[in-house]
Amino acid sequence: MNAAPADQIRLLDVQSLDARLQQLAHKRRSLPEHAEIESLTKDLTQLRDLLVAAQTEDSDCAREQTKAEQDVDQVRQRAVRDQQRLDSGAVSSPKDLENLQREIISLAKRQGDLEDVVLEIMERRESAQERSAELTERVSSVQSKIDDATARRDASYESLDSEAATATKEREVIAGVVPADLLKLYDKLRQQQGGVGAARLYQRRCEGCRLELNITEVNEVKAASPDTVLRCENCRRILIRTSESGL
Repeated sequence: MNAAPADQIRLLDVQSLDARLQQLAHKRRSLPEHAEIESLTKDLTQLRDLLVAAQTEDSDCAREQTKAEQDVDQVRQRAVRDQQRLDSGAVSSPKDLENLQREIISLAKRQGDLEDVVLEIMERRESAQERSAELTERVSSVQSKIDDATARRDASYESLDSEAATATKEREVIAGVVPADLLKLYDKLRQQQGGVGAARLYQRRCEGCRLELNITEVNEVKAASPDTVLRCENCRRILIRTSESGL
């Protein structure tokens, strides 16, 4: 393949821009905010699960408390009715009086036991509410950190994408004047060779594979026409000659 020396040298400019675009893409993927957001999101998920559990316990306790308080109220009302019967003198039979007094005592004990149950439920509910409040604050705090990291990531995206857009336009302009067959070969090699399709020959060393040409290879390069598109014998990349090639 032949191409004008100026067109070959333009490949170095295209290569430089491709390398820059590759660096920008890598930097975009490797922003520290990615790991930060991922870690915080995991923490947020765990905290939200704990918050749901605490809120569920609070709700369950509320239902238990309502039921227990209704039981207390029922016992209290029955005790009031029994006491009213006792105080009214409507019960005259000694045996009935004894049974009524025994029931009042039993109801008082039952009421005390049920009130203890209510207190125990209230303590559990208070604990669940405290956990809910604490977890709500922690969820809010972690969400704020996620929002902050996301904003920083998006700002970096904007800067990197802007720089990439500029480099892409520059590449389009330069690549547009490179012969199609030479550009096609370059793109093919770039895909095969880790992003580097063309390399400068600098002081008899290929800057693609960093290996120095032996004397035979140097003589072949010297003998080649300036229009000849050379390939490195070691890495097979397009080898671009410049005034600093050391020939």
